[in-house]
Amino acid sequence: MSAVPTEVAASADRLKITEIFLSLQGEARQAGWPTVFVRLTGCPLRCQYCDTAYAFHGGDWWTIDDVVEQVRRQGVRHVCVTGGEPLAQKRCLVLLQQLCDAGFEVSLETSGALDIAAVDPRVSRVLDIKTPGSAEVHRNLWENLAQLTAHDQVKFVICSRADYEWARDVVAEHRLQDTCEVLFSPSFGQVQPRELADWIVADRLPVRFQMQLHKILWNDERGR
Repeated sequence: MSAVPTEVAASADRLKITEIFLSLQGEARQAGWPTVFVRLTGCPLRCQYCDTAYAFHGGDWWTIDDVVEQVRRQGVRHVCVTGGEPLAQKRCLVLLQQLCDAGFEVSLETSGALDIAAVDPRVSRVLDIKTPGSAEVHRNLWENLAQLTAHDQVKFVICSRADYEWARDVVAEHRLQDTCEVLFSPSFGQVQPRELADWIVADRLPVRFQMQLHKILWNDERGR
């Protein structure tokens, strides 16, 4: 058997990273907790409301061991692996496993366009189901819904009343509230938070309303 080329072996445990930073978790079940964010570079989607387009390109190569060590230095328990679309880099699965092995509470923010079946079951998967208003609804991998557990969460970013009604129907059709926590968020600048809250209350919808805490505190400041 031929030896593995040195340059290939050297890259086998590396990931392209846009940034690693400490902030407050702004969304989902862990909202409000001091959290280390590991933002991977690259995304195959182009949602019209994306607020992290700077992560589509660039970044630096990190070894997975160095990422875990950098997370450890921050001194907090919660870690969120995000993007971009983190699962677009296959070695993200190794990073998630190693973060769990190191004792961190790990969440993964993923678009729902890529298969989540191989993600370590200790990770809380936050699955972002794309609405028609995102301009990427055709990218939803509906088979992912069968993989969800009570440890996971599903998020809908609502861009309009039509988006709300679409998301409401998806929740009802798949009875998502019986599987995991369901989150509805207003798309920043497109739907007023109070408007979405009123719709949810009027329909007695079994979902959790949420706003992006980090945007309330720091607007769109990068690394916050």
